Amino acid sequence: MYKHERVAAVRQLRGKMWSPGRPSTARREDRVRFWEAIARGVSTEDAAAEAGVSSAVGTRWFRDAGGMPSLTLSPVSGRYLSFAEREEIAILHAQKLGVRKIACRVGRSPSTISRELRRNASTRGNELTYRATTAQWHAERRASRPKVAKLAANERLRGYVQDRLSGTIARSDGVAVPGPEVKFIGRRHGPRKDRRWAKAWSPEQIANRLAVDFPDDGSMRISHEAIYQALFVQGRGALKRELVACLRTGRALRVPRARTHSRGKKFVAPEIMISQRPAEVADRAVPGHWEGDLILGLNRSAIGTLVERTTRFTMLLCLPPMDGHGEQPRAKNGPPLAGHGAQAVRDEIARVITTLPDQLRRSLTWDQGSEMAQHAQLRIDTGLAIYFCDPHAPWQRGTNENTNGLLRQYFPKGTDLSRHPRDDLDAVALALNTRPRKTLGWKTPAEALDELLHSGHQASVATTP
Repeated sequence: MYKHERVAAVRQLRGKMWSPGRPSTARREDRVRFWEAIARGVSTEDAAAEAGVSSAVGTRWFRDAGGMPSLTLSPVSGRYLSFAEREEIAILHAQKLGVRKIACRVGRSPSTISRELRRNASTRGNELTYRATTAQWHAERRASRPKVAKLAANERLRGYVQDRLSGTIARSDGVAVPGPEVKFIGRRHGPRKDRRWAKAWSPEQIANRLAVDFPDDGSMRISHEAIYQALFVQGRGALKRELVACLRTGRALRVPRARTHSRGKKFVAPEIMISQRPAEVADRAVPGHWEGDLILGLNRSAIGTLVERTTRFTMLLCLPPMDGHGEQPRAKNGPPLAGHGAQAVRDEIARVITTLPDQLRRSLTWDQGSEMAQHAQLRIDTGLAIYFCDPHAPWQRGTNENTNGLLRQYFPKGTDLSRHPRDDLDAVALALNTRPRKTLGWKTPAEALDELLHSGHQASVATTP
């Protein structure tokens, strides 16, 4: 074949093999590893590292798929050529071996090798060249069989779903109430911001109501999962992505179930959870076990609280704001100017708790707030064993929650707590510690603490924190 004939053949082949762009370096196996990691609850960045791609690529995969796997995670059947086989074919083909010799080496039929070299060859550069990455890309693209979404094919059904999701609410006289104007920014709505007003039926309500409204029309049926897929997965051509703002969660991306179960602070390990706390803490027989928390006020002001479980003895932590709070925007990854960051809380707990004898420094139970991120250093500084409650389980610190309720008499919600100096906090703590308590047989917390210490032939402690 002459050169001009070969060029003409390549051009003709190009017309049949349209190239949608540069081949992706990531293979199907990489995507499978990525989504398997996501299903285990791994973060997007860590899942991308497991798949061998950059975090930017992993983030794009997750966003484009709406947080849902874009391919089946089952292994590919052996009847199809693998990437390793294509690499071997490319090497043998570059060595000028014939189709039958390549087929013998790879263990495939000659027709399979011939079809592979013809269909999946690279058509760039006016020559037919075979590269394994390009061939794998062509094969995966050709194997995809996108199915038309039911909502995209059924206009009547799509209109019903859209109206129940995003339809305007109205008064009893039929006058529409548009509500606040909110722009869709492609992410979940921020805290304490206006939400879009709509009918906001859940996909489950829509799916089950169809059978009531159209009992004899089988075409008006769809599962709630199909509605979620139409909302979260881009490119399905059914529902607009903006309609996710009408969901009650307002979530723009699907959150894998395993990720919700593993949600928590990275500094909290299983061995320091409340389930590992000694039994003596629960029965309140031994003093020295504390519960702690923050009470928050206006402008992110805060006061720390420490309560001893046996005697209900209370100590308050002064957490004044840092210089520049409220005057300048916080620098990214900079210190929390509100004053209740991890280092400030650690230092204040260490300052207060070290004024007590060693027998009263046994353990501290806290919730999973980020202010306790430096708990390891706190344990070194004070000798306290630190334990963390389960997420959203305030009853596991019942003594502290009750004390916080008492403190709201002095520090109401919505007030600026930073205006109270340390002397004022000590005075409030003294008031609580000298107030008789029914649970202590009408003794005060200070009296109960002194009695326990004296019964153990230990030194008495002061009644002020």
